[in-house]
Amino acid sequence: MSENPSSALFSSSSGQGESYLARLNPEQRAAIETTDGPLLVLAGAGTGKTRVLTTRFAHILLTDRAKPWQILAVTFTNKAAKEMRERVSLLLGSPAEGLWLGTFHALCARMLRRHADYVGLTSSFTILDTDDQLRLLKQLIAPFQIDTKRWPAPGILGVIQRWKDRGLTPERVTDSEDSDFADGHCRAIYRAYQERLIRLNACDFGDLMLHVTEILRTRPDVQAQYQRLFRYILVDEYQDTNTVQYLWLRLLALRPGEPANICCVGDDDQSIYSWRGAQVGNILRFEKDFPGAEIVRLERNYRSTRHILGAAAGLIAHNDERLGKTLRSGREDSDGEKVLVVGVSDSDHEARDVCAMAEKMQRDGHSLAEMAILVRAGFQTRAFEEKLVQSGVPYRIVGGVRFYERAEIRDALAYMRVLNQPADDLAFERILNTPKRGMGPAGVQKLHAAARSRQVPLTEATKILLAEKVLKGKVGDQVQALMTALDTTRDILAREGHVVAIEHLLEESGYLAMWQADTSPEAPGRLENLKELVRALADFGTLGEFLEHVALVMEHDENAGDARISLMTLHGAKGLEFDVVFLPGWEEGVFPSQRTLDEGGNSGLEEERRLAYVGITRARKHAMIFHAARRRIYANWQDSMPSRFLDELPDEHIIRQEERDASLRGLRATESVFTGGAPLVARRRRDPLAGNTPTFQLGEHVRHPRFGEGIIVSADHHHVDVAFEGVGIKHLLSSFLEKL
Repeated sequence: MSENPSSALFSSSSGQGESYLARLNPEQRAAIETTDGPLLVLAGAGTGKTRVLTTRFAHILLTDRAKPWQILAVTFTNKAAKEMRERVSLLLGSPAEGLWLGTFHALCARMLRRHADYVGLTSSFTILDTDDQLRLLKQLIAPFQIDTKRWPAPGILGVIQRWKDRGLTPERVTDSEDSDFADGHCRAIYRAYQERLIRLNACDFGDLMLHVTEILRTRPDVQAQYQRLFRYILVDEYQDTNTVQYLWLRLLALRPGEPANICCVGDDDQSIYSWRGAQVGNILRFEKDFPGAEIVRLERNYRSTRHILGAAAGLIAHNDERLGKTLRSGREDSDGEKVLVVGVSDSDHEARDVCAMAEKMQRDGHSLAEMAILVRAGFQTRAFEEKLVQSGVPYRIVGGVRFYERAEIRDALAYMRVLNQPADDLAFERILNTPKRGMGPAGVQKLHAAARSRQVPLTEATKILLAEKVLKGKVGDQVQALMTALDTTRDILAREGHVVAIEHLLEESGYLAMWQADTSPEAPGRLENLKELVRALADFGTLGEFLEHVALVMEHDENAGDARISLMTLHGAKGLEFDVVFLPGWEEGVFPSQRTLDEGGNSGLEEERRLAYVGITRARKHAMIFHAARRRIYANWQDSMPSRFLDELPDEHIIRQEERDASLRGLRATESVFTGGAPLVARRRRDPLAGNTPTFQLGEHVRHPRFGEGIIVSADHHHVDVAFEGVGIKHLLSSFLEKL
């Protein structure tokens, strides 16, 4: 009997034909050797998911069950596809060629090139990027006479893409699926958009999967061709699939009269992307979708210590919508330290403590490169960035840009710079057409020419051209509105201070309205960042001091050779691991996120709990959770309640460390114009740091506009603790109080 050449090659490189199986634990081996029929591998965090997937791929080839081109292997990222290709090649002992291995969209693009004519395209079709899509959509919107300020093109495009992610062509969008967005014209715009794409011989990213799914649905011959071709299907991160990805896989896997040889690897406890279309139900109903399916649970974790896993397991057990598994440590040093839960007095103290602990652990021999600070929301990073800079601790933002480098923050800073220094031409040029005011390149050139000829800054040149009616009509009106907003804001700056002034400027300039009207998924986060920026202003005595501080932060050393602590959101941390993980902000409203609870109800709460589980299981050796008794939210101090997740952590796996002045817990948080979905509005009050803030003495009687009369129980220069009857102790800015 002739020897399989690939087996011989593998044997020579490894020493024995099946040594690759000998290195696996029983559950991993079962997942690899169960080759026939549908299989769901529930792979918990750190259980060797990638090893199982790639070894299964190689095992099918090495045992002659299929040729390389008869396996369809699907990943979510190009990086994961590249890693799988390299690992399979290593196991085989030679480069793996002819594979159908890649992301959902890359594989569908390959299929669509072969069958483009079935949807009215040619094989040379163009894939449009987002800018091209928006330009095309704006042309199509015009005949519908839609208010584009209320219904901007990015928002309409977002609705269309969500339909595509759900596998809905324009014909499949029913009345119930249609939305009131864009005055009820979205479905008609979608139809016109798709028709124009076909005429252009183009498609967008969402079309790659939508077109191929439609071809498989409507062309049984094409479906049968691929069903015969792909003897085995492997899918990574199945819990993150959306509806159209799910439909595509079913159409390829379900062969009449034959078992579906599909193996999906995933973790229902790590499904955290519903906001971008992922459906946790896809993995939960796997046994129903593929009758006779086997389930293999990978529960032996090789990443984290026993206490870290015990804390995570105890937390996630409170979810109802899960298939169920319990991680156990496979490490030799399995015990380790318990998870530390630290209660601090306020959010500033939290940032200081995290930085101090990171420095101490660095002195104890831990590398900063093996530490991470994982926050629930992007706006939380600013406080840590500034404390890290002040402490001289090198850091990097993962999955995003530093706070002061974000586009919306740079725009707002440009407004501040013009307010502070009208001769700042670079800043003025940035805000002149942000938001759009109709000033095209020709108009800007006129301004520069006028400024040069008169030897004045651009702001003065703009006033001159407005007075001379060179800038007129709609453009002139909008530019005049900007100049008026700057002038009125300078009056407010002198009278009421820089916090109120900047709130006024961002509102009156139309900049806030631009983001409030934007319905893209990023818009709410940008508004939160702007609110956090205004909050940061209150830490400085003048606008000039704040801008100088920002300039220094922006100059923070970025030597890429240094070991750096990682700062990122919990969503961005999935798939990563660190020796030391700091988890700040575990308070109601922050984590779990109030917005997620409001929009998703119990399913939203369960996804937040899964996100907490992901955060804890990023840690290999040390996990530290922080919660604050008070959190400063956009210039207001709010009393905070501990996250419900803290009560769900098993006591035997955690150590609670409460600070003495964290005893104010349990009080209801004070309301703020900045919380919830309320827009950022100017608050006509004195700047608390402008020098005219009233001072109070212990025991003094005061009145608050919301809480009524109270007694001062502690005070510093700007903040006081006041005991109110029937309300309790509140930590407030003294400028909100009046003496009795």
